[in-house]
Amino acid sequence: MRQPPFLREGSSISLVAPSFGCATEPYATRLDVSIKHLKRLGYRVEEGPNARLAVGVAGSNVPELRGQEINDAFASDADLILSVGGGETMCETLPYVDFEAIKRGKPKWFMGFSDNTNLTFTLATLADTMTVYGPCAPSFFEKKLRHAQKDALDMLRGETHFEGYPKWSLGGSNKEHPLWGYRANRPKIITPHGYEKPFEGLMLGGCLDCLALLCGTRFDRTKEFIAAHPEGIVWFLEACDLNPLALRRSYFQLKEAGWLDNAKGFLLGRPYSAQEEFLGVDRFSAAIDILGPLGVPLLIDVDLGHLPPSMPIKTGAHARVGFEKGNLIVDYLE
Repeated sequence: MRQPPFLREGSSISLVAPSFGCATEPYATRLDVSIKHLKRLGYRVEEGPNARLAVGVAGSNVPELRGQEINDAFASDADLILSVGGGETMCETLPYVDFEAIKRGKPKWFMGFSDNTNLTFTLATLADTMTVYGPCAPSFFEKKLRHAQKDALDMLRGETHFEGYPKWSLGGSNKEHPLWGYRANRPKIITPHGYEKPFEGLMLGGCLDCLALLCGTRFDRTKEFIAAHPEGIVWFLEACDLNPLALRRSYFQLKEAGWLDNAKGFLLGRPYSAQEEFLGVDRFSAAIDILGPLGVPLLIDVDLGHLPPSMPIKTGAHARVGFEKGNLIVDYLE
């Protein structure tokens, strides 16, 4: 796997909108303030042409122009290509992304969350380039950065040791005030299943809503990627819109498609429907019933997902994962 050069003072950040653009609140205001903060930290920031648009179908622009923005950013002198938001239709951008050119070019970091799985995952599996599944640009609006935002920048600067966070948020934000962040109001409780000792492998995953959609398309070369990495895969998975039964079906789909054949363990985040039970199925039984028979460790409700804070993950990197005193420990080994 190709690891891009780490960021340093003066590194260049290119803001792109392969899914939603920052055309509405609170995102527009948060992006303005985030850019100021990133510049204050010593980075150069340039906005792509789609960063503040909303002229596409559930997207910043038409898929062709969103793809062109990605290609141009990878051909530029940017050190980090940072998405300005998640969304719903980023998958439609993929036919216009030149993965072969990206693979031939100098490796650059791409970071984004949720719908950006469409690139954090495919850049690793198709272009052999590490990415960061982490916060989008407007998330850096708070002057004192939160756990996940600080960890994301530390990761991009070369830090290798990361730990989970004390609390998480359920209904703890105020969307009427753009610069008011979430309130961490729930204690973190990770539920282990089959865990005995630390495990390691290549980190791969993202938002399960997107991964299940990619599975079986022409952008799915996951089995070939897994075969090329006999060290095995540590899967990190979280979900947005999927209820517990949809989680169960998606785990089944990936399993039967052969994606999980060489899994070394699973980090399962807090799905947005964290409190739901549907027809007797909850997030625990969905995971344990389908993934448990693989005979590898599951860590359920780790600090990952659409209920913040969400730990950034370096996709495509070799890592050792531990569970100590109720907390998640991730050490990157390269």
